[in-house]
Amino acid sequence: MKRFSFDKIIGLTLILGLFLACGNKPKNGQTAYDYEAAASFFTADESFFPILDEELDVYQTLHAQGELKAEYTSQEDAMEKLMKNETWLAFTTRDFTEKELQNLKARKFLPRTIPIAYDGLAIIVNNSNPDTLITVKDFARILSGEVKEWKEVYPNSKLGEFDVVFDNPKSSTVRYCVDSILGGKPINSANIGAVMKSAEVVDYVENHKNAIGIIGSNWLNDKRDTTNVTFKKEITVMKVSKLDSATVYNSWRPYQFYLYNGNYPLIRTIYALLNEPRSGVPSGFAHFCRLPKGQLIIFKAGLLPIQGNMNVREVMVSSE
Repeated sequence: MKRFSFDKIIGLTLILGLFLACGNKPKNGQTAYDYEAAASFFTADESFFPILDEELDVYQTLHAQGELKAEYTSQEDAMEKLMKNETWLAFTTRDFTEKELQNLKARKFLPRTIPIAYDGLAIIVNNSNPDTLITVKDFARILSGEVKEWKEVYPNSKLGEFDVVFDNPKSSTVRYCVDSILGGKPINSANIGAVMKSAEVVDYVENHKNAIGIIGSNWLNDKRDTTNVTFKKEITVMKVSKLDSATVYNSWRPYQFYLYNGNYPLIRTIYALLNEPRSGVPSGFAHFCRLPKGQLIIFKAGLLPIQGNMNVREVMVSSE
């Protein structure tokens, strides 16, 4: 499994971000595009593969008009294709920037944003690691490179240096950490790297005792458990606290209910970004994800739907 050094790729991500903000400058307010080719597929951040693949399967079973394929890539690559008119639909964890909106409107397009779900950003560790509580503050210290060894956060730890791994150097998880955890400051540490897919993060953490993985929570649910409270058994999902000191009483895992009530601090919105000049299959699929059947799929996958009411009941569990 190839692991990329983060200090060598962060510059590339920032340069690409500047390119996307500017976009391709329009000539005389017009731009050439192949509508049918762009309407044949959508792009999405690879961390959304489990949920979007199921959405697409159900959508195409119910709707016979035109085939739609999925291309799972990094968030920045997905946005690049959308801005270049290579696709009309991208699923991301960010809205259009103001510069992107201005660029598209100057080319006579009408970009639309459709929020479809809330996702939790999960922090995972090896099953043998006894330290499973972390604060947002300490997580930021690790990402910034302020601390490099486990014992600097957990004094009794004997694991040596942190080995932090992301799903992709240009993914939505990286952007979230930079924007929401580090306040826009870059991730820059020799202890932090990235593979290329979410599944590889789980594999990496499973085989490295000192590893920390950052991954979208929809990759973690065990589909055999319809209550969505069982995560993959190969790794341990850390409990995260908003406070300065993490305890079992103030720390939470990205369960659906804790996304709903706001206890889990690392929450992001999943958006469908549309730029389709017609109301074709891409628009139909984006809106389907927001309709009751699409929202039910999101709910059953353990994420939090944008629309829909949750009935919460208190249950007493007996150990007898």
